[in-house]
Amino acid sequence: MTKYGLVVPTYQPILDAGRTAPELVDTAVAAEELGLDSVWVGDTLARAPLDAFTVLGAFAARTSRVTLGTAALLPALRDPVLSANQLLSLDLLSGGRVTVAVGAGFAGRSEPEFAFVGVPWARRRARLDDIVGLWRAAWSGSDSFHGSVLHYDSLPSFPAPTRVGEPPVWLAAYTPGALSRIGRLYDGWLPYPPDPADYVSGLAQIRALASRPVTPALFATVLVEDDVSRGQQLLEEYCLTNYGRPAAFVQGIQMQVTGSAAEVAAQLRRYEGAEHVLLRIASTDPKVFDEQLPRLAEVANLLRHQA
Repeated sequence: MTKYGLVVPTYQPILDAGRTAPELVDTAVAAEELGLDSVWVGDTLARAPLDAFTVLGAFAARTSRVTLGTAALLPALRDPVLSANQLLSLDLLSGGRVTVAVGAGFAGRSEPEFAFVGVPWARRRARLDDIVGLWRAAWSGSDSFHGSVLHYDSLPSFPAPTRVGEPPVWLAAYTPGALSRIGRLYDGWLPYPPDPADYVSGLAQIRALASRPVTPALFATVLVEDDVSRGQQLLEEYCLTNYGRPAAFVQGIQMQVTGSAAEVAAQLRRYEGAEHVLLRIASTDPKVFDEQLPRLAEVANLLRHQA
């Protein structure tokens, strides 16, 4: 059965609009109470965010059932051994509820973030694959790791994760190179293509090349609004606030949809094969966000009952 989750905004715009950090934890609790399957946070140094690991630790303490995930983590911004320890700690504290979606950064936006921490932008994809490989080596008890970029003659001794082979690590990417690597190196796929046909063909490529099970997921930005013109207006405001670009530009890159609950559900259903759908509310206004949350749960329930 397909799962549905909420992306909890932790970046500067919603904090500037009056949302407090403790209220974001309340949002995760509300998502669990509404029957959603997971809660997710992003990761960036570009907009003074709350730290992803810290926020997920707070979520772990206040929830008991939902998956806790990153969408998406930029592992290059952190020391790989320390992040292996942080993720393992979250896994143990949450009882094995952590899923880690990772990315290598977005060209044209992420270069300053890499510069902040002194990490080369060159070979960022190989570095990402190595970091994930190092995590798995550390979690499985290996005492060394040698990849194409990272080399460790010794690794600390960590306790075993809650479950063998976890936490699962998904790749948030859609390039041809990513599609060829996912089925060899990752446990899941988290893209946000605007065209459902691209999702279906990408998933087919992954499965044709895969040597391991892969969870197909989808990152979708949604606004449930019966008034079409108001929905489009709110999407436009969101894109300008979040990206500094008009909605027409952003929607050429990522999946965004507005409409009634039934209309949004119908659009999401076109992404055939998705097994975990991450829903991001297209608003940084706390009042609008709170109004949207139960409507998101309504969309998830429609999809479950019509599956």
